Amino acid sequence: MEKRVLGKSGLEVSAIGFGCMGLSHSYGTVTDRGEAIRLIRAAHDRGVTFFDTAEVYGPFTNEDVVGEALQPIRDQVVIATKFGFRNGVIADGPDSRPETIRRAVEGSLKRLRTDTIDLLYQHRVDPDVPVEDVAGTVKDLIAAGKVRHFGMSEAGGESIRKAHAVQPLAALQSEYSLFWREPETEIIPLLEELGIGFVPFSPLGKGFLTGTINEKTTFPTGDFRNATSRFDTENRRANQAIVDLVREIAWNKGTTPAQIALAWLLARRPWIVPIPGARKLAHLEDDLGAVNVRLSGQDLRTIEKRLSSITLRGERYPAAMEALVER
Repeated sequence: MEKRVLGKSGLEVSAIGFGCMGLSHSYGTVTDRGEAIRLIRAAHDRGVTFFDTAEVYGPFTNEDVVGEALQPIRDQVVIATKFGFRNGVIADGPDSRPETIRRAVEGSLKRLRTDTIDLLYQHRVDPDVPVEDVAGTVKDLIAAGKVRHFGMSEAGGESIRKAHAVQPLAALQSEYSLFWREPETEIIPLLEELGIGFVPFSPLGKGFLTGTINEKTTFPTGDFRNATSRFDTENRRANQAIVDLVREIAWNKGTTPAQIALAWLLARRPWIVPIPGARKLAHLEDDLGAVNVRLSGQDLRTIEKRLSSITLRGERYPAAMEALVER
């Protein structure tokens, strides 16, 4: 597995990380605990050193599973987690007050079975708490040895600049893929300017770019895609053009759609580290195979040209979640 460094932070991680959220959150069914632990350890056996979780995933259970899985190899991995919601529940709204951050970190340390969190993200910007106060609190936690690096998730440019001035950010985590390219307008140039790494979540378009979802696909009860207009039947039919493009390139390269989608991200910048999730070993191995796929300059130009003629339909979040994204 190749390694990458997140911006100027010096934090080295595997070129592809493992997004653990889907093992216990958002996709309806919860992966059996034992199977989840085996899958996380299988990822490490295959070279993954970067694992992403959050207190709200579950809530709380995901961190506990990740902690148990990685405890025997703690010194060989980088663990990222997040704070930022009242009571660790998304529906309760943002809460990044300093006392909440400190309490959240103590809980995460216990569940993760570690003395230090390698990368601590503010999960969403809290409009009621100045980001300078948030960054200052994390700075104190770094000084105390409880956190190594600071990050933010789905933050806008102004907040990134303000926070970075207080405590340098190692990474921004936001959605980015062939299916969602908004960060290219402002965020990626800003990260390049400031020397901040980028960790795209949902790099496979929440499964859509794998080519395994079509207009006839049904999602289980509790799967958030049931409440997202991007996955309405008509929008899935309309958005099939992007899947057809990825499939065509994959066919020409003798690889898979998932690997093309991830290889495209890896080719964008050397400090971009996608974190696909997987709940089956075959899917994990498919994702990790992307590090062996090389897209030429001509491949990238072809993708760009073809994408420019495709208009994607539907919102990526329900309205209540979209309101939490800062722009």
